[in-house]
Amino acid sequence: MHMKIVIFAGGIGTRLWPLSRKNSPKQFYKIFDGKSTLELAFERLRNFGVENIYAQTIQKFSSIIAQQLPDLPCENIFIEPAMRNVGPAVALAAQKLKALDYSGPIAIIWADHIMKRPEEFTEKLEIAERLIEKNFNRFIFLAEQPRFANNNLGWIRIGSRIGETDCVDLFEFKGWKYKPDQVKCNQMFKSGEYFWNPGYFVSSIDFILSQYKKLAPRIFTATLAVARSKDSRKSADIYSNLEKESFDRCLIEKTDFKDAIVLKTDMGWSDPGTLYALKEALQKSFEENVEIGKVFNYSSKDSLIYNLENKKLVATVGLDGMIVVNTENAIIVTRKDKVKEITGLVEQLERFGYGEYL
Repeated sequence: MHMKIVIFAGGIGTRLWPLSRKNSPKQFYKIFDGKSTLELAFERLRNFGVENIYAQTIQKFSSIIAQQLPDLPCENIFIEPAMRNVGPAVALAAQKLKALDYSGPIAIIWADHIMKRPEEFTEKLEIAERLIEKNFNRFIFLAEQPRFANNNLGWIRIGSRIGETDCVDLFEFKGWKYKPDQVKCNQMFKSGEYFWNPGYFVSSIDFILSQYKKLAPRIFTATLAVARSKDSRKSADIYSNLEKESFDRCLIEKTDFKDAIVLKTDMGWSDPGTLYALKEALQKSFEENVEIGKVFNYSSKDSLIYNLENKKLVATVGLDGMIVVNTENAIIVTRKDKVKEITGLVEQLERFGYGEYL
């Protein structure tokens, strides 16, 4: 029997506005060869058995998931009563699977990533599954070979080689670093000790829950109550009262390094979490433009020009490292080094009464 795999698909993706909207977030947007990143994630995992794949999201997105993944059993769509970040979300998924009398290996996967070598990904997942079957009481983290000093990602520090399995080296876990400043990020990249952290890991249900019980007891108690409750309103009240907390803050930063092993990967992985990261995911070289829709560039380079209106031409002159996205009811123009500030822009748009554009 294969392990259970949970694909998390409940985020909104504000940094990709105006492509990603509250009612149609980035993981559902069919931008990669006519498929969404959710569909691509599901395809990569099919060999583990459709019955072993679960998707976790919020209620408003459940119908989109059912539409995009028609082969996924309806009962395999887990609903989060509210958006409380990854810390509570992972605990809730583990509790729901435990309530189904499952205690074996589990893989945590994200719906909004892409990769050029999916076979590398599934191979490392299978190795991680076997490692957990040998010892349930640990985490197996996947670490991606970094291609450049990207300070908009999480990084994972790798220690010494501690052995091998299936001709694959195993390494010590030395901690996570989330979105370092650019100077620190450059140092980390040059050191060779740090890899990109895709956020993928394999463990066992019982070990994950034991870690929550010890290190984040409030989340453990609340998610246990939600998983057992038949009252949706009561579940929503309990879950909504949890603080929004990241997985690394509530668990990994407190985890004993000896309780984790790292597998290096080279999946060609990327997280198109910002508009420039989307450009990086689609480009063939750093200097070239990525043009989507009716676009004409003149003397522009290293820019993303995305036009969703068929009857309108978007033309540029002399752009360098710029982002231009034109949709039916909103346009954004920004420099590539400012794309992280789009989250703040979205907050201000909502605050000043522009919610209809979000």
